[in-house]
Amino acid sequence: MIKRYSRKELVNIWSEENKYKIWLDVEVAAAQAMEKLGQIPKGVSKTVKKKAKINVERIHKIENQVKHDVIAFLTSITEKAGIKARYLHQGMTSSDVLDTSFNIQLVQSGKILLKDLDQILKVLKKQAKKYKFTPCMGRSHGIHAEPITFGLKLASFYEEFKRNKNRLILAINDVSTCAISGAVGTFANISPNVEKHVAKKLGLKVEPISTQIIPRDRHAFYFSVLGIIAGSIERVATEIRHLQRTEVYELQEYFSKNQKGSSAMPHKKNPILSENLTGLARMVRSSVIPALENIALWHERDISHSSVERSIGPDANITLDFALVRLTNILNNMIIYPEKMLKNLNLTKGLIFSQELMLELTKTGLSREKSYKMVQNYAKKCFAENLDLFNVIQSDRYIMSKISPKKLKNIFSYSKHFKNVNFIFKRVFK
Repeated sequence: MIKRYSRKELVNIWSEENKYKIWLDVEVAAAQAMEKLGQIPKGVSKTVKKKAKINVERIHKIENQVKHDVIAFLTSITEKAGIKARYLHQGMTSSDVLDTSFNIQLVQSGKILLKDLDQILKVLKKQAKKYKFTPCMGRSHGIHAEPITFGLKLASFYEEFKRNKNRLILAINDVSTCAISGAVGTFANISPNVEKHVAKKLGLKVEPISTQIIPRDRHAFYFSVLGIIAGSIERVATEIRHLQRTEVYELQEYFSKNQKGSSAMPHKKNPILSENLTGLARMVRSSVIPALENIALWHERDISHSSVERSIGPDANITLDFALVRLTNILNNMIIYPEKMLKNLNLTKGLIFSQELMLELTKTGLSREKSYKMVQNYAKKCFAENLDLFNVIQSDRYIMSKISPKKLKNIFSYSKHFKNVNFIFKRVFK
């Protein structure tokens, strides 16, 4: 996590201040339950909540001596809240606090990421409808294939991010659990009712069975979803980068009045934001493997996952949030060149209609193999000699004896490729 790629809202969630505040919320909620059960004197939770102050610097100073963050935290709280704070953490273990709090931070982050996804969906929907029937070249392997519309490209991205939103909702739900079950998860020194109260108080679900930790498959799912979303971001960014190449130049990122593209070449307008997103997507995805490897811990608990999560927790969430907001801005402000799209459509002089020509020949009684070879030979000739396929076919007496001039003209038109655009849009934007 670096400031350059961070937004304040997410940074605040992963701040030390917020983390310790959540720890305190967990301890106070647990104390409330223990009071109701008669396990600790009444008034402990109220006193602690009123008097306790989060002092990050003091907690760190104590931790330097005791080498244990939760003990340092509790000591700091006791210094402020007084003698009654000694009743905090009764029968609990550090993981009860750490894991429940970590999940709360993930939920807080996930909810902001959902808002980010809503903004991307909003922009993609607007732009897709705007360019619904704007013809452009469909490519496979980077090579001209058949015509599509730019709106269809954007609709494809929209549907993908819609899936991402659904995945993230599931991941947030999966990680919204609370474990206050004590050492090795047996509730030997704490009542399950404490866990139930804390979960309800903090808007979580009870973890059905924990060891000394909340099972890490939940977290692996969450970070895997972040990785998938990052992949979707890169897919869009890669498309923008390709379409902004000088030879293609069907669109470009917005370039502000005083912006400079190159320190050496004044003419340059580079897709730097999309390239940046490609890099940030790699960073988010790099958290997935460590999260998966955290699943297999020793017996009921070890702490090999701890250092991993202290890094990937803030880094992956903050970076993805920044990337989603940046992508929204790119999509909202990108400059589209419909004329260049049309020019590129005509670049190969009709070769993009080869499939329908072949299919029409098969309808006249020719085998698919013969039709394919005949059209392919002409396509190769046109490509090599820079000829127009329509004119070449028109001069072939054999083919013209099979296909009428009117039919040939219909074959070499764009309109048929767009006849189901409305149908596709209805499925996507229903």
